Amino acid sequence: MTVRHAVRAAAVEVGFSIVDQTRVITAASEIARNAYIHGGHGTLLIEFPYGDDGITGLRLTISDDGPGIADIEAALTDGYSTGIGLGHGLGGARRLMNDFALRTAPGEGTTVTITRWTRP
Repeated sequence: MTVRHAVRAAAVEVGFSIVDQTRVITAASEIARNAYIHGGHGTLLIEFPYGDDGITGLRLTISDDGPGIADIEAALTDGYSTGIGLGHGLGGARRLMNDFALRTAPGEGTTVTITRWTRP
């Protein structure tokens, strides 16, 4: 809940519509849940980047020190899960955001950076 509240406040600050707020909060919640379940804990960094064309955005970086993701392609496929979830977290978060970056290595944890941009 802490992540959801912090991300909602940031999304409101950027000026996102209620629909875009919901997209960002849902994506952040999914990624944070993965960090907690698979990494045991995680960190959240919230940034407010500016695009070259004057748009603003909300960038979230969620990192954990867990086991990493062995098969990234499979992890991004809907329905794939190594736990009890439905397997829509990573792929769903990628679809909800404008930019999605995943950095992981076995035994070295995972970092997911997601960004949603305002419209000009």
